[in-house]
Amino acid sequence: MTKDPDRRRLTIDLVFYTGCLIFAVANTAVAEFYGYRVWANFAVAGYGLAVVHTGWLTIAARRGKRPSGALGSRWVGIGAIGLFAMILPLGMLVIRRLTGVDWLVTPNSWAAQPEVWVIERSAKLLLENGTPYVDVTALGRAAEVNDYTPYGPVMTVFGLPRALFGGGPVANALTDARWMFALAAVACVLLTLRLLKWPKIPVSAAQLALACPLTALTWAVAGPDLAIVGLLVLSFALATTGRAVLSGLVLALVISAKLIVAPAVAVLGVLLITRRGPRALGGFAAALVVTTLVLHVPVYLVDPKAFVEHVFRFPMGIGVIKSPAASPLPGRLIASLGPVGTAVSFALLGIAAVVILVWLVRRPPATGSDALTRMAVGLVALILLTPATRYGYLVYPLVLLGARLVFLSAESRETAVPGKGTAPPAQQSATSS
Repeated sequence: MTKDPDRRRLTIDLVFYTGCLIFAVANTAVAEFYGYRVWANFAVAGYGLAVVHTGWLTIAARRGKRPSGALGSRWVGIGAIGLFAMILPLGMLVIRRLTGVDWLVTPNSWAAQPEVWVIERSAKLLLENGTPYVDVTALGRAAEVNDYTPYGPVMTVFGLPRALFGGGPVANALTDARWMFALAAVACVLLTLRLLKWPKIPVSAAQLALACPLTALTWAVAGPDLAIVGLLVLSFALATTGRAVLSGLVLALVISAKLIVAPAVAVLGVLLITRRGPRALGGFAAALVVTTLVLHVPVYLVDPKAFVEHVFRFPMGIGVIKSPAASPLPGRLIASLGPVGTAVSFALLGIAAVVILVWLVRRPPATGSDALTRMAVGLVALILLTPATRYGYLVYPLVLLGARLVFLSAESRETAVPGKGTAPPAQQSATSS
């Protein structure tokens, strides 16, 4: 006898939310950072409500009495998580940050993660010196981790509101860089959905991209990775819908903020030549190269040594001081064995890159969802094998996989339209349900 698909989905939801709840509960007790603990206390309520609601729906479904109306929707759990695990803790931490604990070596007091302060400082440095990067060898003291700005020049944009308009308590609260990251991420989601002609969003897509603890935690305590992955998804949507030049421009912005997404150049290039031909690829490449040069060259010329140290050497773990990224992932563990271990880690990373390139060439992505799958796999390999890495970077492949489900929804709707695909009109309702 085939299991009721509705009950099966609810069971998966219940397992997912229970796992998220366990993660949040654990962080209330063991998290090193103050912001993590604040987030966790709020998140317990969000995930707890999702578990209770989903459990209620599961019991009702087994009795054949699934509630109707808004309370019977699986989106209720997503809404509870959005409110209690994202919006409320972010607001609380922005206010708490006004007490002034930035730059202190006291993680148990940080209301924002260091990347927030560093990006805001980088904007101030850019306005004052023409570059967000300082020469860490000319400080007159030993370099510290927080002296680094391990991002490209575009990341500085998110700190400009604080640098230009901050000062008083209200101004500082309103210009916290986390609001800028959040606004950018939301704008990218809306633009992507518009480009895809507002497809139906599967609940599972929202669970991967939004409700997962890595996303919710990042939203509240930091945020830059969500803005970057949002722009990355937007560049895939632009390429998929035939806007090759705009895709190249947006991807240049993404790479000029954080180099971790650089593999997208190969994925989108293959997607465009497969779907649109050499002319589209040429437009994409031209926009990518020109925009990248315009963004990087002026900053590089101000202080080439500092630029290379901050943007390349430090993130790769070969800077003047070591990156603190030390999650126990394979690349980090192998590199911890010494110089030979670091060489082995980079060799494995190179092998993984070759394997993925072969995959791209032999089975080129023909759709946006195919391209997102390959990008997610590539980033998983990069995150796992890079010597300096954090488990938090896994938010990238999780969001990409969630976006993939939305792209699939849009693609299935397109192929179901008479004359555009194989699904006859009689099957359209079944396909979209």
